[in-house]
Amino acid sequence: MADAAVEGTRRVLVAADKFKGSLTAVEVAQRVTAGLRRVVPGLEVETLPVADGGDGTVAAAVAAGFERREVRVTGPLGEPVTAAFALREGTAVVEMAEASGLQLLPAGVFAPLTATTYGSGEVLKAALDAGARTIVFGVGGSATTDGGAGMLAALGAVFLDADGAPVGPGGGALADLASADLSGVDPRFAEVDFVLASDVDNPLTGPKGCAAVYGPQKGASEEDVRTLDAALAHYAEVLEKAIGPKAAELAASPGAGGAGGIGYGALLLGASFRPGIELMLEVLGFAPALQRATLVITGEGSLDEQTLHGKAPAGVAAAARAADKEVVAVCGRLALPHEALGRAGIRRAYPLTEIEPDVAKCIADAGPILERVAERIAQDYLS
Repeated sequence: MADAAVEGTRRVLVAADKFKGSLTAVEVAQRVTAGLRRVVPGLEVETLPVADGGDGTVAAAVAAGFERREVRVTGPLGEPVTAAFALREGTAVVEMAEASGLQLLPAGVFAPLTATTYGSGEVLKAALDAGARTIVFGVGGSATTDGGAGMLAALGAVFLDADGAPVGPGGGALADLASADLSGVDPRFAEVDFVLASDVDNPLTGPKGCAAVYGPQKGASEEDVRTLDAALAHYAEVLEKAIGPKAAELAASPGAGGAGGIGYGALLLGASFRPGIELMLEVLGFAPALQRATLVITGEGSLDEQTLHGKAPAGVAAAARAADKEVVAVCGRLALPHEALGRAGIRRAYPLTEIEPDVAKCIADAGPILERVAERIAQDYLS
């Protein structure tokens, strides 16, 4: 038994995020469980797939017992798509990527100037129609940089150009915005607890704004980034004329730049901002599951510097450390030194690349390799 072993550990909580491009969070939990039980048959394992508000958030909520609801909405390119949200006892978990995410674009196709969040507004409306009294709005993985204008339009806002016609879809069209009217926005938002869950705290515009930092991931050229940033600044100025100084204050607020600025739209609707993983752990019932566990296994596809800034494994580890629970992590690749893992509350990380150095094979055969990684964890901590 390795010196890291924990005497008498017999109940494991697997609370990991997805391995993007390889395994969903549910599949990660299943593979880890299979590997552990191959070494320790009959081991008590509780699985709680987690997400930080980005893509995979609805799936994590469904795995935790929420009901999956589906609705046809407008996709990022204007085409109809089927989007899901999760509902339980008046709480809805809505993931903007379900309606406006990069994964909805055809392979190799980007639309940085024209992709719209209109469908995200339609999903929010469906959640209200389903009786939601609390809405957790997870943002991330977006194909869009429209400042949430599309979402707001779907909910009753009116954005017109100088000719009195509705502005076109996407952030680029906001350069033509002449007037904004939010008076027709669905009044039910004043009656619900609306929470913006995001793992980023960027403002709307500027060098740390959504266009500059995240636009290139969505296919934006340097010129596109300048166009989008100027259009979003203009959008905020027009909104300031419509609703007063609050519009400018919110544009500079943490989270406004989340998911191409849809965070700004959510803040305009009255949302409160909270770090995504912190909020999702509450919604998913992590605290009681943590109390039942003697070892916690977390993880995601890449444990790197971004992990330490609000990603799921860091949130899981922080909560587990506060409860004096041992934490190890699984990952596809590890790009953090042992000292950084320790500061985050992770005792040790087990990357797939320790077993299979070929990254392409790790991606293609992630499931079986992850089971072998889990066998190592069982040998080190549970034998």
